[in-house]
Amino acid sequence: MMKRILITAFLAGTVSFLFAQTLATVTSPDGNIVFRILSKGETASVSSLAYELDYKQQAVIKPSAIGFVLKEPSVTLNRFEINGQQNRVIDETWQPVWGEVKTIRNHCNELVLSLKGQNGILLNFIVRVFNDGVGFRYSFPQQQQLHHFIVADELTSFAMTGDHTIWWIPGDYDTNEFFYNTTHLSEIDASSSKMSQEIAAMTFFDKNAVQTPSLMKTAAGLYISIHEASLVNYPAMDLVLDKSNYVFHAQLVPDAVGNKAYLETPAKTPWRTIIVSDDARDLLASKMILNLNEPSKIKNTDWIHPQKMVGVWWEMHVGKSTWDYAGTQDMNSWENLKNAKPTGKHGATTANVKKYIDFAAKNGIEGVLVEGWNVGWEDWFGHWKEDVFDFVTPYPDFDVQELHRYAAAKGVKLIMHHETSASATNYERWMDTAYRFMKNNGYDAVKTGYVGRIIPRGEHHDGQWMVSHYERVAAKTASYQIMLDAHEPVRPTGLHRTYPNWLASEAARGNEFNAWSVGNPPEHETILPFTRLMGGPMDYTPGIFQIKLNVYDPAKKEQVHTTLAKQLALYITMYSPLQMAADLPENYEQHMDAFQFIKDVAVDWDDTKILAAEPGDYIYMARKAKGKDDWFIGCITDENARTAAFKLDFLDPGKQYLATIYRDAGDADWKTNPEAYTIEKKIVNSQASLQLPLAPGGGAAVSLSVATPEMQKMIKDEMKMKKKKKWEINK
Repeated sequence: MMKRILITAFLAGTVSFLFAQTLATVTSPDGNIVFRILSKGETASVSSLAYELDYKQQAVIKPSAIGFVLKEPSVTLNRFEINGQQNRVIDETWQPVWGEVKTIRNHCNELVLSLKGQNGILLNFIVRVFNDGVGFRYSFPQQQQLHHFIVADELTSFAMTGDHTIWWIPGDYDTNEFFYNTTHLSEIDASSSKMSQEIAAMTFFDKNAVQTPSLMKTAAGLYISIHEASLVNYPAMDLVLDKSNYVFHAQLVPDAVGNKAYLETPAKTPWRTIIVSDDARDLLASKMILNLNEPSKIKNTDWIHPQKMVGVWWEMHVGKSTWDYAGTQDMNSWENLKNAKPTGKHGATTANVKKYIDFAAKNGIEGVLVEGWNVGWEDWFGHWKEDVFDFVTPYPDFDVQELHRYAAAKGVKLIMHHETSASATNYERWMDTAYRFMKNNGYDAVKTGYVGRIIPRGEHHDGQWMVSHYERVAAKTASYQIMLDAHEPVRPTGLHRTYPNWLASEAARGNEFNAWSVGNPPEHETILPFTRLMGGPMDYTPGIFQIKLNVYDPAKKEQVHTTLAKQLALYITMYSPLQMAADLPENYEQHMDAFQFIKDVAVDWDDTKILAAEPGDYIYMARKAKGKDDWFIGCITDENARTAAFKLDFLDPGKQYLATIYRDAGDADWKTNPEAYTIEKKIVNSQASLQLPLAPGGGAAVSLSVATPEMQKMIKDEMKMKKKKKWEINK
């Protein structure tokens, strides 16, 4: 009877300590994390296996299942013979092509456990334990017993130690564009969560399901992040909670017939990752997911360069202009609209794009994104149609050659937009032609989009077929020396190390939702770095200065749930090597003193310091610009006002810095006076501290540059004048 209970328990993902023996132990280099492989011998040579995880002698993951259910061949892999184990230490330092730091140390202890399962199938269980967490994966070596096979389920589970606080979005196969719920594990209910009706494609599958990256906090103050790394040729993993014992079970995204993955040996799964710390700052600083990805497949990376951009984009979201030429978007085909006259609201006109190019050139912005330039937008959404865009045919009012000439003369690069309307098969047919067209017309970067239900029909945004499609796009764009920004893709898992031309992704609820929906609550940006951005940079599109949107239409009730100063701070806290100044040029021209920060702020970094952070509440962060002495600081808060206080001890000792501070004015508030800000300058050094008041929903941004003696004198003189004026007023 006990034997039967044991097997059932392993299949369910829980294991009693009474039956478990430690087969192997792997610790982190600093000794704080202990990962154990547990076994229970059922015969002389066959064992059921589980794992558990401790941090500083506190249980983080209770005994949890590993294994698979295969459909072809029909076999359950949950009991194994142990054929051997290998241990090694990995300790190396590498330099990312771009990133948050100049160098990254990859230091961990590794265990490879060689297993033989039912039907003699060989399987390796690989564990790497770092100071900040654990990654483990499965690999199927080439073998006579197994060639082509189909995964029906992965039995991986994560048994939590209690009813933790969790920041979560609903498990879904097609979208992650939700804002976050903050509840206890026992209170997860995706069926009643804040699911937006504006999302184009959703596949809700279980009320107890959440997506990764998933962040939890224990009553003892431990932070736990569960995600995956190096997602290649495999479906994404959601998590389904068994509330009776707080065990998460891996739920792989299926295809139309319910299969999860089609593999051929040799094959390997993504890494299942668990990052843990008693300091929230450690999660934001972790590079474990990057370390679990393969090095760059691109040998010559000189053509890859982080950059800022403006673009014909936000004006469509706020209703000033349209993506489609005829202004109808009534789903009639372009063939029926060839003789249509433009309404004057089409955004991607030659004349309008030139205005953006002029603004970019004047302000040192490298790129101009243009959406709605190509034929097909009248019929792009809602019909689940295969052939909508050809990615090379412009509307009559968009002169490709003239804009190429004009942008080149101004030293600006145009950025291509490829909305696929989720017809990935159509896009794959056109990729070579579209990328040749780009290179012939001076485009070095492309923003892709996958709005809608996926074609091939029956596939999902996060399923194996589409995961491989996104990788094919990254590889193909790299072969043409094109940089990539993917929207509506699977959530990132660190593949930007392997494909550094893949600069950014959306894969979450971005700033655009503030233009036409209930928007994003102020806490949203304080949660995203702990969740979605754990896997890679996000094209969040910050920099909105015209925050109340009724200026475009008096009937509009929407506004961005932010202050202007917080929009500046997001350039630091929402990491991306591709940052958009998302607002309209005319809105920036009303606040050029504040726009100076966007002009100055870097997009590539030598160092990053997390000054203070608490998910859902606040983040204070400092970054050092690549190859320079300049530092930039971003501080953001949720709906609550607070004071950001921190030391500047990361500055070089002995140097004086000019600090230009952009902060909320005294009467700023995201609801009532969101555009109120103030700018002040002072001389600081590594011994100084700053205390910056943050308004409700607000923020602060600081630029720090080494101050010349002349600059120091100028600031001192200005401060004397201000004190004198204040004294005269008081007198």
